[in-house]
Amino acid sequence: MGSIRRAEAWFVKIACTVFVRSNSLDPFVGYFSKHLTPSLVYEVVNRLHIPNLGFKFVEFCRHKLHMSHSYLTYSLLLRSLCRSNLHHTAKVVYDWMRCDGQIPDNRLLGFLVWSYAIVGRLDVSRELLADVQCNNVGVNAVVYNDLFNVLIRQNKVVDAVVLFRELIRLRYKPVTYTVNILMRGLCRAGEIDEAFRLLNDLRSFGCLPDVITYNTLIHGLCRINEVDRARSLLKEVCLNGEFAPDVVSYTTIISGYCKFSKMEEGNLLFGEMIRSGTAPNTFTFNALIGGFGKLGDMASALALYEKMLVQGCVPDVATFTSLINGYFRLGQVHQAMDMWHKMNDKNIGATLYTFSVLVSGLCNNNRLHKARDILRLLNESDIVPQPFIYNPVIDGYCKSGNVDEANKIVAEMEVNRCKPDKLTFTILIIGHCMKGRMPEAIGIFHKMLAVGCAPDEITVNNLRSCLLKAGMPGEAARVKKVLAQNLTLGITSSKKSYHETTNESIPVAV
Repeated sequence: MGSIRRAEAWFVKIACTVFVRSNSLDPFVGYFSKHLTPSLVYEVVNRLHIPNLGFKFVEFCRHKLHMSHSYLTYSLLLRSLCRSNLHHTAKVVYDWMRCDGQIPDNRLLGFLVWSYAIVGRLDVSRELLADVQCNNVGVNAVVYNDLFNVLIRQNKVVDAVVLFRELIRLRYKPVTYTVNILMRGLCRAGEIDEAFRLLNDLRSFGCLPDVITYNTLIHGLCRINEVDRARSLLKEVCLNGEFAPDVVSYTTIISGYCKFSKMEEGNLLFGEMIRSGTAPNTFTFNALIGGFGKLGDMASALALYEKMLVQGCVPDVATFTSLINGYFRLGQVHQAMDMWHKMNDKNIGATLYTFSVLVSGLCNNNRLHKARDILRLLNESDIVPQPFIYNPVIDGYCKSGNVDEANKIVAEMEVNRCKPDKLTFTILIIGHCMKGRMPEAIGIFHKMLAVGCAPDEITVNNLRSCLLKAGMPGEAARVKKVLAQNLTLGITSSKKSYHETTNESIPVAV
């Protein structure tokens, strides 16, 4: 047996060499006819590695030697061709495979359907599925699920639903999980009415809705701000009694009410949830604590926080951030910072949003230097900051006349891979103008253009006004010209026009 394997390996090597190096294989037809078998064709294709060469070898064997190939050969070649984006060639191979009377199994079918969908050839995916279904071969639900997920990720949920209904007409029997995938895609696309049509048709498909079906619809309704309609759907679920709503069902609607500060409705539903025997989780408490915090009702927020602890739900960064935010809204800086320290004591890491709440809250309550300290902590963290974190502090220092400190903060931003945005530049320009540092203000404007940040009318009009007051009408006119060109031609032209309209070398403040 070992010697036969060695002989076969030697033949495969010879076949590969001859195929790659010979201009014509006609002289070798007799030799290959005598020694080549379907299993050896597989070995040759596998050894050739290059999909196009494998295709040509299989084509040679098919047309010159009139050979039928093994399922393994077709599977290997189809997968390698698709992975090399040779989908047109792969379709030719698939047709050969079918002519040889072979039908792909679910693994190969799923791969092919997914591959063609990925490259936008839904027509071929549809053809493959129809072909297999017509041959009364059961197609695994995973094949359909993967296909529909691909289409939804490509923002083709309508195409997915059309295909789904076509397949139903071809006697496709879906499972609830598959329908839920389509519903989720429709809800994310705002096609809530079509999602409800699927719900109404669900039983005719031979499926029963489950809690995920209804949770998907509830979430979809809340996404388009139809929270009361979601509440009605929840009541329907409770009345039907087929299954009980879960914590996700209740929490989604509670969050919807809290988003619109309808805390009475949210709190009532929270009570119903408890009475139904559904235990709230951290997300449930966070929604209510955040809602009460936004309204400044810290007594209710703290009561929920205490209840959360009693029920064994662990507070997270969202819990503390909401409490901190609520205290800042009431101007209770000391209590807000106590929550910040308590959060740190529990080793709960802050998020970008936490830092934003801290910085904005401190600035709004005239604690500029403390906000500056928080920025230093941010700079020491692994969080990649955004301009909106820095802007309130930069604005505070500019308004207090300390533009040098504002410039230092901008320099720190850039060191921390955070690019100033339009608001940052506008704050700096106005701050330097108010201090009478006009050359630096113009320099910042120059830099704003240089980095591709388009100024708006507010920025330009403020700068022009200050330049005119400073007795610099020429510079004011050039700035106005930049705005006009920016509005008509875009920022690229703006950069060019500014350089062309001034010969003055202006130092950049940042």
